[in-house]
Amino acid sequence: MDDQDGIGRRVQRLRKQLGLTQRQLAEPSYTPAYISTVEAGRVRPSEAALRFLAGRLGTSVEELTTGRPARLATELRLALTDAQRELATGSAVDAAELFERLAAEAGRLELAAERAEALLGRGDCALETGDLERALGCFEEAEGLLADAPLPRRARAVRGRAVAHLLAGELRYACYLLESAIEELGKSGLADPEALVLLYAAVIGPYIDMGAHARAAHAAELALSLAPRVSDPALVAGMHRQVARTFLAEGRIADADASLAKAQTIYRQLRLGTDLAHCHWMRGYVHAQGGELALAEQELRTARDMLSARRAALFTAQVEVELADVLRRMGRYEQAAEVAGTLLRLDDRHGAVHAGGAHRLLGLIAEERGDVEAAEEHYVKALALLERSGASGDLADLCRLLGDLLRRTGRVEAAMDAYRTGLGYRAAPGTTTLGPPPAAPPRPEV
Repeated sequence: MDDQDGIGRRVQRLRKQLGLTQRQLAEPSYTPAYISTVEAGRVRPSEAALRFLAGRLGTSVEELTTGRPARLATELRLALTDAQRELATGSAVDAAELFERLAAEAGRLELAAERAEALLGRGDCALETGDLERALGCFEEAEGLLADAPLPRRARAVRGRAVAHLLAGELRYACYLLESAIEELGKSGLADPEALVLLYAAVIGPYIDMGAHARAAHAAELALSLAPRVSDPALVAGMHRQVARTFLAEGRIADADASLAKAQTIYRQLRLGTDLAHCHWMRGYVHAQGGELALAEQELRTARDMLSARRAALFTAQVEVELADVLRRMGRYEQAAEVAGTLLRLDDRHGAVHAGGAHRLLGLIAEERGDVEAAEEHYVKALALLERSGASGDLADLCRLLGDLLRRTGRVEAAMDAYRTGLGYRAAPGTTTLGPPPAAPPRPEV
């Protein structure tokens, strides 16, 4: 058998390199005849024999059985740590090259766990740079390599796939992936707190975008209850950042800002650039909600500059939607139109929600300037981009804007159609493919 043949060849090679005879290698526990049968590939050594031979030959059991020095796996894991540090504090593009190389090396060495880790890192880089197809491919392959591992071990891959679909505007499917994983964790008894916090934090965004504010609040409540049992500070910070969105949806602006302040403190300590930029972005949104437009502009420009420097294309686009809206509300129409106009290059597979938001803003600007025809055109394009996403709240608001525009221009029947369409989106806000929200995980025994 190949396994026996390989072990035999390695034993013979190492024995000869050390200048040992078969008798010298065998003594005192085995016979020269036994060593001969091992080297000929006629028998696979027992675990005890492998440990004995590895000790006599100055190697490891792993190297004897696989031909791979144990230090290679350790060196690869160290290199993965360096790549993660580069992603956190340096360039996602440079980190992607490191992860790509490490994934190939792990594949060559047949180290499945290390290859999966490299693919997860490569997927995170692709999310940051907006390469959603590459991100999905990496997360799917990583999940396949971890197929036999417990679900908590696969949670990062599931979350990565969900975020990729979310950024592509597929909100319902993102919810489906996250809710399915949460349900499976609960039913399997594998209610790992870190995995659950990761999944709950990730599902808050699509819930809010779909208008399912009650579900978002429930997920936030569960995440907060689990936070004391989580040891990863970056994960806790990410949770606070997402929980702030539920506070905003409930009008609790002070609580949202407090959560963001906690997250910012951790991110600064860990020097996590992209995540810190997200906090500036969220704080800008908080200030905008509170009517503090100058502060909002300052925070959003800081976030945009940080994300742009890291070449995080889709995240930068999201911030620019918010910035353009703030500029419009400040009456700076030319600047707002310029910022929003750059987002129209996004298509229905890469940033459809952001492009839809840009068309909505350009429609508002055109309407406020009296250009009814341009406003209508932008609203219709925004509706077409957002329909596939399931962003119920945004779609209902767009139908209201379009209906109001049509009514003011005397097209009452068309306006009624737009209003009815909007009511349809409002009728079942937050509907997902699973129906009922996922159950809360079982409480740990005290």
